[in-house]
Amino acid sequence: MGSIVRLASLTISNIKNVRNGQIIMSNAYRKQFSANRAEVLGIYGQNGSGKTAVIDTLYYLQRIMTGSPLDEQVSEYIDSNSEQAEIHADFHIFMEDVIYEAGYKIQIRKNAKRAEIVREVLSCSINKDASRTNKTVFMDYQRAEKEQIFTPKKRLDEITEVSKENKMELLVARKIAEKDNCSYIFGESSREIFCKEYKNNFQHYSNVIRALFLFALKDLFVIRNTHSGVISANFLLPMAFKIEKDEIRAKGDFAVSLTEPVVLSEERKQILDIIVAQINMVLYTIIPGMKIDIYHYGEQLTDDGEKGFRVELVSVRENMPPIPIRMESEGIIKIISILNAWIQAFGNPSICLAIDELDAGVFEYMLGELLDIFPKSAKGQLVFTSHNLRPLEMLDKDSIMFSTANPDRRYIHMKNIKASNNLRDVYIRGITLGGQDEVIYEETDSLKIARAFRKAGRAAKYE
Repeated sequence: MGSIVRLASLTISNIKNVRNGQIIMSNAYRKQFSANRAEVLGIYGQNGSGKTAVIDTLYYLQRIMTGSPLDEQVSEYIDSNSEQAEIHADFHIFMEDVIYEAGYKIQIRKNAKRAEIVREVLSCSINKDASRTNKTVFMDYQRAEKEQIFTPKKRLDEITEVSKENKMELLVARKIAEKDNCSYIFGESSREIFCKEYKNNFQHYSNVIRALFLFALKDLFVIRNTHSGVISANFLLPMAFKIEKDEIRAKGDFAVSLTEPVVLSEERKQILDIIVAQINMVLYTIIPGMKIDIYHYGEQLTDDGEKGFRVELVSVRENMPPIPIRMESEGIIKIISILNAWIQAFGNPSICLAIDELDAGVFEYMLGELLDIFPKSAKGQLVFTSHNLRPLEMLDKDSIMFSTANPDRRYIHMKNIKASNNLRDVYIRGITLGGQDEVIYEETDSLKIARAFRKAGRAAKYE
């Protein structure tokens, strides 16, 4: 059964410098159920105010929801003054004759060696035939509760009444998840049981688990700072991509070296051909007269002895010979790296694309044009952080949230915004004069900054 999954909100607690904060997508903010129009959410704020924490949280949420082991680095993201962090994501799941409002809450705790998932809670309300059930918990897994597989018992009984073997398999799956330090609900062993076809009421909940897993696996793209970092270092070009063409079904980052040609297997060469063709359909409109191509150096065996192809990505402009892609500007390489994912979000209502520092290296006017087009013509969701204020003039007020100086309420919408207001001007005024529910900029003193620089300069001079 096909589904469209949309992120509605994300609440994080005790992650990095965010003790508590919630971002809300524009449809959820307006209390609208819709899967047929684009949603954009830009997050703005001063350095160190929790913007990147949102993107990093989405990255780890994606890994958890695909059943991957919890990254060892997660413990470093938990607030140093806390032992436990919490992520709570709300989703709207659209199916043929039903809409599910699903909530997924994860608690992660530090111990002596690593961080562990200590609790997972899935809740759901069902909108069907013009009626809506109350949102209730249908699966609550607690690592410390060894006597129960999960609660409530009613939902567990719906699984075991189908097959008595399911109970033993769920017990085994729980031990595997705890040993592998992955999600119990979305771990492979238990997911196979939860996502079977059921003839009883549990089928609704099976639909939810399957839909959320497939969303995280196929439709959620998270592009973190590390993605841009390898580009800035002129080391790799990681192209975020998704392909569903003929017999090829693939998603991920296709990394191409910027320092030397690479040897690709026949299968990976075919994937690269498709990625380049899709990018070129749009690239020439963004950077007039430019396309990318694959320069072939000839066949070469791969490390495992299979037939391979030695290739290099090049840029091609009108009336100019091809040049290695590494010779282009960082901004152009950044655009190429995200363009396939952007294309997917443009045409697929279930795609959610999250990008940290979208503006890095991108010309201000072009950034504004891209963000002006997306909500008008696209279908998917876009979440981004930025320091460039041009998008504030292009997006409506419901599509922008601002980080604050208050770690207990990190993200807010601007209040008292009229249709005639320029959000950029309102933001600047809020920084200088205040007037919002929270302080959105921790004040700096230009005289103190200048004095500190002079003092540091004198100290450096006489060392």
